Amino acid sequence: MTIIQHAFLIIAGFLGFSSVAAGAFGAHLLRSRLSIESFEVFEVAVRYQMYHTLALLGIVLLLGVSHSIWFILAGWLFILGTVIFSGSLYILVLSEVRSWGALTPVGGLLFLVGWLSILLGGIFARSL
Repeated sequence: MTIIQHAFLIIAGFLGFSSVAAGAFGAHLLRSRLSIESFEVFEVAVRYQMYHTLALLGIVLLLGVSHSIWFILAGWLFILGTVIFSGSLYILVLSEVRSWGALTPVGGLLFLVGWLSILLGGIFARSL
């Protein structure tokens, strides 16, 4: 396992753990305290965090067969996208400061570029 695979694996473990913890926190402690709209926003943050945690694990596997710079870029974009997208939604819901929502599209854009990087890595890969 390369250093980057190891780092991505550790980060994915943390993001996966914190996604499940956030989901449990939301379901058991926040559901009755938040409006339906705010709770749905919280659930979107948890869901996208888990989706991109699983994608990061996929990147770890891809790097085992092709050490493409595109896959490395995708991994970092998924990490940063998760922090910005899900993080801004968590803060928005918990603080009720709506201006945090302005950061959410930046995280979404990072997700999109991450998926595009996987596409490009697949196109330019010498062998998989």
